[in-house]
Amino acid sequence: MEIGKLYGLGVGPGDPELVTLKAARIIKETDIIFAPQSRNGKPSVALNIVQNIIDEREEECEILQPLFPMTENKDELAKSWDDAAEMLFEKLSNGLNAVFVTLGDPTVFSTFSYVSKRLQKKGVEVELVPGITSFTACSTTAGIQLTEQDDIMVVVPQVDERLPKLLPYVDTLVAMKTSRHLDVLEDCINKDPREKEIVSVQNCTMEDENVVHGFVDNKKYFSTSIIKFKK
Repeated sequence: MEIGKLYGLGVGPGDPELVTLKAARIIKETDIIFAPQSRNGKPSVALNIVQNIIDEREEECEILQPLFPMTENKDELAKSWDDAAEMLFEKLSNGLNAVFVTLGDPTVFSTFSYVSKRLQKKGVEVELVPGITSFTACSTTAGIQLTEQDDIMVVVPQVDERLPKLLPYVDTLVAMKTSRHLDVLEDCINKDPREKEIVSVQNCTMEDENVVHGFVDNKKYFSTSIIKFKK
């Protein structure tokens, strides 16, 4: 029996209406829906986004929700990726096709990439389906043009010693998950002498979306800050 196919499928930032037509079609046609959750008992955000699409299926499908812990411990992370890959490979080996639903786009800071690499080494065919990224959704929600003409934009998931070296060349900075590194980010931005516009968006396109001019320090995980430096 041939090994089934795996789809890495971006479901966008939160609003179910931002799921692409192609993504919706694949969800309705595929045997297994694989939707990671961050901790036991907490529903998968990606699964919630596509639940209405799943409900429209003519046939029921199996839904797997493995635990991907929110940790920076490399050993724990590697184990979760190994376990997820083995769980998926067991299903794919039976000739079933599977969809791995992931927030935003599967090629941008997605856990899917770690699982995909493991499965590709086992001979699994992987197809990526793009989704709307959180930072482009944030910019439209905030009404900010990310780039114009020859602007240079940098997107960072975390602030470290590299950012101060890059910042003088950057016209637009997108800082994702700012609740994890806000103090360092704010200090770095304040040291830049240029005039700037700062907008933060939390839970973009979701029911409790919040848009603030400046930084926001309330520790919400889905927080993105956009910093536009004026020329």
